[in-house]
Amino acid sequence: MSSNPVAETVASLMPRAKAELTELVAFKSVADFDQFPKSESEGAANWIADALRAEGFTDVELLDTPDGTQSVYGYLPGPEGARTVLLYAHYDVQPPLDEAAWSTPPFELTERDGRWYGRGAADCKGGVIMHLLALRALKANGGVPVHIKVIAEGSEEMGTGGLERYAEQHPELLAADTIVIGDAGNFRVGLPTVTTTLRGMTMLNVQVDTLEGNLHSGQFGGAAPDALAALIRVLDSLRAEDGSTTVDGLAPTSPWDGLQYDEEQFRKDAKVLDGVGLIGSGTVADRIWARPAVTVLGIDCPPVVGATPSVQASARAKVSLRVPPGVDAVEATKLLQAHLEAHTPWGARVRTEQVGQGQAFSAETASPAYTAMAEAMTAAYPGQQMQYAGQGGSIPLCNTLASLYPDAEILLIGLSEPEAQIHAVDESVSPEELERLSVAEALFLLNYAAG
Repeated sequence: MSSNPVAETVASLMPRAKAELTELVAFKSVADFDQFPKSESEGAANWIADALRAEGFTDVELLDTPDGTQSVYGYLPGPEGARTVLLYAHYDVQPPLDEAAWSTPPFELTERDGRWYGRGAADCKGGVIMHLLALRALKANGGVPVHIKVIAEGSEEMGTGGLERYAEQHPELLAADTIVIGDAGNFRVGLPTVTTTLRGMTMLNVQVDTLEGNLHSGQFGGAAPDALAALIRVLDSLRAEDGSTTVDGLAPTSPWDGLQYDEEQFRKDAKVLDGVGLIGSGTVADRIWARPAVTVLGIDCPPVVGATPSVQASARAKVSLRVPPGVDAVEATKLLQAHLEAHTPWGARVRTEQVGQGQAFSAETASPAYTAMAEAMTAAYPGQQMQYAGQGGSIPLCNTLASLYPDAEILLIGLSEPEAQIHAVDESVSPEELERLSVAEALFLLNYAAG
């Protein structure tokens, strides 16, 4: 990284950043309180609130949102007449999945092969630390040149919409000229990237019932309708032969016309096994950024160990559908529900329950904030130009903020590049990316204030 005072300050703060991320990762802040104690999330929220107070933030609050979680808000006043920038991250994390499969404990930040491993290290507790680093660097080099609002969400991964509903009820709270969402990532390590589109999502539970109770498969199998078999057929109907998503009535969308994703690089990033083909058609960028994508997230049925020779009376699955910009998530939910009901065989009884939903997002890139960020990223990543990419994931809050503040510019950056393996076993963050993006954010705030 080229030498400048901001970069030098961030570099000097990296040992502190590692220590703080270690503390924050240690909180098992999964916002599913059937799996993890609510006190773990509350501990993480209080940690962030204390960190903001220590940096001179005023009006630091723990916001009780309608889904039963807390978001952390803080305000740091800048010079009189300055613009206001909202910095977003979330402190809740995905469950660790199989803890035994992790190379090191998921809630203990561990350095290995030049990366820091731990659940939430990249998604998105690292984003909290990135914001703190940027602000500390500015304070050490003349002060923060804009008014800063920070919001750290407590339930983003669950998609339960607590902060979205709270923001709608208190629209003045998060109002800003520009919003930096620290929950995206570079296209690859070392390539500075702003995410310009996000797919929306809907999530359903689907239950199939066929019998009053399980039956002996020897006595009744062959004629008695098997609920698990019916569910498998329903789920299979969501994909064409090539693996493309097929939901009745869901229209195709336009191809992706931005940064392309090399197929071999994608196979490497996704760790696709040798000999296993990719699914779908069109370019990789089309498939992951510009088209609907269905995923079966889980199935309730008897495990293999301990299974009995029975025809199953009931079976249940959780299904996620990602939808690109231009597709209304509410309409997509209706189409998915109708498809599941229409494709349930044998007259089996089927019920669907919506458990999550968020609209897609598309940013306006011809704006002063994007110009300021492009200059900042070039300075933080010498020799590289800022790239525009899509992201297959969803951040429903983006659309809420865009609706509440139509004149605000929204930029998405972050630490979730492919090697980070967010949501998977052995999630990690590159400390070099944390350092460079913290410098980029600080320089962006300087550029934006001067623009």
